[in-house]
Amino acid sequence: MTFTTRPELSGTFGMVASTHWLASAAGMAVLERGGNAFDAAVAAGFALQVVEPHMNGPGGDLPLLFWDGSSVRVVNGQGPAPQSASIEAFRDLGMDLVPGVGPYAACVPGAFDAWMVLLRDFGTWELADVLAYAIGYARDGFPCTPGIAAAIARIDPSWEESLALWKFSERLTNPVLASTYERLAASAGGSRESRIDAARDAWYRGWVADGMTPAGFLTADDLASFSAVIEEPASLRFRDWTVFKTGPWGQGPVFLQQLSMIDELGPFLGVDHVHTVVEGCKLAMADREAWYGSSAPVPLDTQLSPEYAAARRALICHDASLELRPGLNGRLPAPRGGGGAAVAGAGEPTRGDTCHLDVADRFGNLVSATPSGGWLQSSPACSGLGFCLGTRAQMFWLEEGLASSLVGGVRPRTTLTPSMAVRDDGTVLAFGTPGGDQQDQWSFEFFLAHAVFGLDLQAAIDAPMFHSNHFPSSFYPREAFPGQMEIEGRVDPALVESLRARGHDVVVTPDWSLGRLSAISRDAQGLLRAAANPRGMQGYAVGR
Repeated sequence: MTFTTRPELSGTFGMVASTHWLASAAGMAVLERGGNAFDAAVAAGFALQVVEPHMNGPGGDLPLLFWDGSSVRVVNGQGPAPQSASIEAFRDLGMDLVPGVGPYAACVPGAFDAWMVLLRDFGTWELADVLAYAIGYARDGFPCTPGIAAAIARIDPSWEESLALWKFSERLTNPVLASTYERLAASAGGSRESRIDAARDAWYRGWVADGMTPAGFLTADDLASFSAVIEEPASLRFRDWTVFKTGPWGQGPVFLQQLSMIDELGPFLGVDHVHTVVEGCKLAMADREAWYGSSAPVPLDTQLSPEYAAARRALICHDASLELRPGLNGRLPAPRGGGGAAVAGAGEPTRGDTCHLDVADRFGNLVSATPSGGWLQSSPACSGLGFCLGTRAQMFWLEEGLASSLVGGVRPRTTLTPSMAVRDDGTVLAFGTPGGDQQDQWSFEFFLAHAVFGLDLQAAIDAPMFHSNHFPSSFYPREAFPGQMEIEGRVDPALVESLRARGHDVVVTPDWSLGRLSAISRDAQGLLRAAANPRGMQGYAVGR
């Protein structure tokens, strides 16, 4: 039997897995009180905004996938760039990249509306009831983890309201955010749905919107015109699974492109396995850079076709490639020479991360959600609201004619990428991870470990992880490291040497340092399984 850090949980009533134990507990409490997976996901999602404020916040973004017992759909909570944001406007400010910090990098915060649409249309609980857990954590306190403490230390010293909100303590509180949520929870209306819509109206067209604007290019009109939408997912058949991701307004389809190129992998974590996955990732990410985004049509049907996959697979050779090779004559951003936007505090030290949660209930519903943005260290706090805006616009290029060029009113090509897969035997799997550009790499390797190599959910999460840094980062200052890959030090040293012999620039990281995955599955008989990542000592799965 393979050793795992924890058991794979199993049961029939309900499961919640997330990147923080308090959010998992909140979601499970909802299930225990009769709520469904959608109610529980919303409660856990708002709890994450409080207990992981350096990883996500109310001013951030949210794509999620859900299974309602018959089909997978997407709730798109990725807000667009402000209408007045443009390449010319940034260049007038002396910037050649969108900065990684500050109000000019803000997009419309889409997370709130995405949670509200899920709750209104598929949940059963009142808004006040799902918000109660987040309000309780914000009002009564939650533990300050080392990551939060480090983020607090990086707050710009000129952001007085942020400094007042997040003062270091072993027990943190955010009474300002608690008051914001209490006021939203008291929204009036004649029905449950109308009370939720009243809160949405307050957020995007009322008193919350007034506190968020003006900020950088963001205006009241930008907020007032936004609403989250429900979409069909992108999908691909892989052996006896159908895998579902967001559309190419996010990076999600790179997962599908990588799957389409998989043929033989050899032994688990052998050199052929790791080399093939890394080289396939380079090709898929090259297509992401050349084609994905909302500024131009994306030829996704062609990119997911067997013919295209075969042509791309043929490019994977014995040795590592040092090129970025998009297909279909795709255009890449101009190479960068290490320069960046001349803005104080704009760079990498301010970058946050992301959260993830998965939920399954006894009724057959599942949710996979990846909230992010609105990090406490990334932008000054909005006056009187208890949170700050996100910086997702840094994922646009300030270069004309690219698929992900900045255009006002258009969504950035986000890295946020929840996952679902349905097996022919009726099993439904929800999974995902934080990690920026690594999300679809760590999730991909988890899926192979489970679906191809037969590891259970916990063993697949615990297995040594790796990823490539070959392509331009989605985050300021948009660096790329051709040929570089990272791998946890727990692997066989002979594997590292074999990869280097094939031309990979291998960086060996600490043993438990890559990935923050969680996953839940439901089989055709209703048996639920769940697992969460031990790395960082925060993620937990709970259930019965």
